[in-house]
Amino acid sequence: MHESSRRGSRGSVTWPPVTLLVLAICGITVVADGYDVVVYGAVIPSLLHEPGWALTPAGAGLIGSFALIGMLIGATTVGTLTDTLGRRRTLIGCLIWFSLMTGLCAAATSPEVFGLFRFLAGLGLGGVLPTASALVGEYSHPRTRNLVFAILFSGFPVGGIIAALTAIFVMPRFDWQAMFLLGLLPLLLVLPLTIRFLPESITFLRAKGRHADAERVADRWDITSDDTRQVVPASEHSPSGGSENMSPVRALFSRSYVVATLCFLVMTCLCLFMIYGFNTWLPEIMRRAGYSAGSSLGFLLVFNIGAVVGTLLIAMAADRLGSKPIITTTYLVSSVAVLLLSLRLPTTVLYAAVALGGVGAMGTQSFVLAYVSKHYPVRMGATAMGWTLGFGRLGSMLAPPLLGLIIGAGLAFQWNFYALAVPGVIGALLVGAVPRAPGAEETAGHEGAGGTARPLAEQT
Repeated sequence: MHESSRRGSRGSVTWPPVTLLVLAICGITVVADGYDVVVYGAVIPSLLHEPGWALTPAGAGLIGSFALIGMLIGATTVGTLTDTLGRRRTLIGCLIWFSLMTGLCAAATSPEVFGLFRFLAGLGLGGVLPTASALVGEYSHPRTRNLVFAILFSGFPVGGIIAALTAIFVMPRFDWQAMFLLGLLPLLLVLPLTIRFLPESITFLRAKGRHADAERVADRWDITSDDTRQVVPASEHSPSGGSENMSPVRALFSRSYVVATLCFLVMTCLCLFMIYGFNTWLPEIMRRAGYSAGSSLGFLLVFNIGAVVGTLLIAMAADRLGSKPIITTTYLVSSVAVLLLSLRLPTTVLYAAVALGGVGAMGTQSFVLAYVSKHYPVRMGATAMGWTLGFGRLGSMLAPPLLGLIIGAGLAFQWNFYALAVPGVIGALLVGAVPRAPGAEETAGHEGAGGTARPLAEQT
């Protein structure tokens, strides 16, 4: 890519067309992902009263965890396979799979069949975010990485917003099955765009020896050979770990990266516990606190709107201030917001607290992903994303059944919020334990010599 396409008149980094294209397609896919995950929380009140199902809150929480078990398997296996099969092909396969399985949920005749389809949908859903994150991370500039990931991950709450709005209008008029039939729309609206326009990772093509294909992608998007040349990151020059000779999975747990990897795994686990606890049970918790069904869905809507708006605003500061202070702050914001929800406050204040909870929980996850993207070399990027999100699914799997047990036990609704506040505090403490990336001290020197770890990074 020509220098003029990367810099504005004052030498600031700009967003080249290929970055915008990849971000748009991957972002739309994540929106569909978000809808398919959040739709379950929107229909739980109806499922609890479905004739012949005899579903209890604990049973509903268990079904909620089925999709998350599938997502754990999908994230770890698909995320790892992405570094072998390619980003583009993997993302297309995941999109087709989770859309079909979500549509089949509408045909379920029992909780067991419904749970099976949710599990199968989870296999595809789990592979979307690590694959999309790796592709978007490669085609974005390091100086805008936090904002890029904030935009990408905002697709998830946007999907949640669509699910909540759709439920408000559809549920009073149709049965819950209509919500899952709408999950088939990505096959018509998103899949054709992905097949036609989404480019493959140039780094992946070169690593597989497909240099002619890499050149075709580069020529199509006016990317010069300097931009696409894979320069070995400073972290791979570190002689202590020898991770450059290992498989991506082994490298994650090598001496050079094991501490950071463990921190990222636990941080994501805690964060997804909060996110899925909110998205699965918030409507039912607020209904039990005395709010109407419409108002309860409104809380879910505000949670996701707050996540989108707040995350994008904070991301602009994150690229200037760095990942650690921002992630620590958002973790603590989520905990404070949840504690406010446990109090008997005016409705307006509660809505504001729900919005802050969305900012804290969703924002934290996007910034953690950006941190992971910058910490590891490109060659292990999708694997790092897959394992981070895959292990994090343990938190998302625990949240629905745990909160379901609290609700089923007849405890005061405040106990659900206490359970959601603790992970934020622990996560904030873990951020400080993440070490610097191996060889980070030499990064500036390598950039000055003619490149960075990312193909579209600014050449100085």
